[in-house]
Amino acid sequence: MCGIAGALQSDLRGEQWERLLPLMRDALAHRGPDDAGIWYDARAGVGLGHRRLAILDTSSRGRQPMISAGGRYWMVYNGEIYNFRALRDELASRGHRFQTQTDTEVLLAAIETWGLNNALQKCNGMFALALWDGETRRLQLARDRIGIKPLYYGWQGKAFLFASELKAFKLHPEFQREIHRDALTLLLRYGYIPSPYSIYRGIYKLLPGAILTVNPEEIGRLAPPERFWSAHAAAGNGQRDPFPGSESEALEQLSGLLKDAVGKRMIADVPLGAFLSGGYDSSTVVALMQAQSGRPVKTYTIGFRESGFDEARKAQAVAAHLGTEHTELYLDAAQAAAVIPRLPEMYDEPFGDSSQIPTFLVSELARRSVTVALSGDGGDELFCGYHHYQSIRNRELQSRNPKQLWKELRPRLIHPFVHWEAPAKIVRRAAEPPTAATEHRRWPDLPDFTRQRMYLDLALYLPDDILTKLDRASMAVGLEARVPLLDHRVVEFAWRLPLSFKLQGDDRKWLLRKLLYRYVPPALVDGDKMGFTVPIANWLEGALRPWAEALLDEDRLKQEGFFKVKPVREKWRQYLNREKNWLQNALWTVLMFQAWLENERKH
Repeated sequence: MCGIAGALQSDLRGEQWERLLPLMRDALAHRGPDDAGIWYDARAGVGLGHRRLAILDTSSRGRQPMISAGGRYWMVYNGEIYNFRALRDELASRGHRFQTQTDTEVLLAAIETWGLNNALQKCNGMFALALWDGETRRLQLARDRIGIKPLYYGWQGKAFLFASELKAFKLHPEFQREIHRDALTLLLRYGYIPSPYSIYRGIYKLLPGAILTVNPEEIGRLAPPERFWSAHAAAGNGQRDPFPGSESEALEQLSGLLKDAVGKRMIADVPLGAFLSGGYDSSTVVALMQAQSGRPVKTYTIGFRESGFDEARKAQAVAAHLGTEHTELYLDAAQAAAVIPRLPEMYDEPFGDSSQIPTFLVSELARRSVTVALSGDGGDELFCGYHHYQSIRNRELQSRNPKQLWKELRPRLIHPFVHWEAPAKIVRRAAEPPTAATEHRRWPDLPDFTRQRMYLDLALYLPDDILTKLDRASMAVGLEARVPLLDHRVVEFAWRLPLSFKLQGDDRKWLLRKLLYRYVPPALVDGDKMGFTVPIANWLEGALRPWAEALLDEDRLKQEGFFKVKPVREKWRQYLNREKNWLQNALWTVLMFQAWLENERKH
């Protein structure tokens, strides 16, 4: 994987670009430890920077920024195009001649041939890119369909900035670093800051499946991004064109799609492995990897010795059955808690999902021996893996009054991950901006509440929590994480399936489980999975309590002025006295903001 950064700014001379671009670029060195490059055109007022993690054609011929064969485009790109070989063959038949074995060169040739939008429609992959068009003198940013790879952007003074991570912005003298208080209310509501907002005012996350075109002459102005794919369209199209076959026919089609998706993500010129938790999703990915590999797949898991948090034994049993080369690491509280001070710098924004800790630790473990790791993320959102889908569905089936049910369920759909009852009452001088979650009139036309909630998870929770967590944790150690269950063909197919193929009574992920049972006995994987959790509560009552007490100190909260002190301190008191468990995720989110703020003021 890679890191990209750059700017539009008309008043910089060549020597200023030479100083600025390496600073912004090298703030992302962890994303690309293998190579680095810059390109700028001082007359046009554009500069691009790139850090490379070499996966395909690891020679220097793959260095970026890269120019198109015709000389019109310069591009920096973070990601992988998994069908690049098929695209390369198609482009070669049209007369293109290639100088490297990289997907970057293929993507540039595709853009030169078909234009950016049409080229991305043909691509199967994960990506974030910046493209300078020397003919139209426009900069275009684009992000993959699901939002696997990150991309931030915004005008700051007279400069337009973009980067894979916010830390690159801090090296530009125009960056203002004003905390967006409305975004803070969203953080308390969801535990993450949903797109398009960021923690900084004027800086945005590019929406998944979007292209943003920027005119350097229109300083401070941004046209709305153009969507070439959206969760909204995928959900709606799936309902208009439902899968017509039987459950067994759906299983065969799913098997073929997932086998191909996994196989495409096993293409690499560097060592490759997989995360294995022992649950349905990661076990399915590993099973399909092992079925297509001539040698044992390298698999990785971590375990905790605290009672109720260890799933390493389950993963070990699956690994033994599949015959993988398995590595596990048991961690004590001190080892895991030592990660916490690193989180603000790793994530750049306050982020309240505590599973960021084990995700980083398993990434760190895998990076000792591989450069690419496949992950099972996405199965819950596509195949009804979460308990809340089952709860909502049961309410629907039992209800005789749809209007009353809508009144009861609507708050759970609009704010699906409510952490505080009313975040605006906790944050000082703040109001919540609209999002796709709050504007239910913009939701797709879906037949039931369960699928509405699944849509919201796909559009919001998946890219802005789950995939953000995976990207930052893996990239912090220079590991590329690939997610085959989120191949857009699988996503679109899953939305065509009847709900009964996913939820059958108390059984969630029904069709995915039936596929897994072809490779792994049900007894090894069945049973409730805890999720990727760590014993935060145990630590806060022990080694982490002084850290938390300092961050939630009453005088400190008053001085900083972001939170109303009384409700925060009351929740903390109730938690410590075991009157009510406000930890997951409300107090942890506040602690993560406080830790982020402390780090922000040091840099």
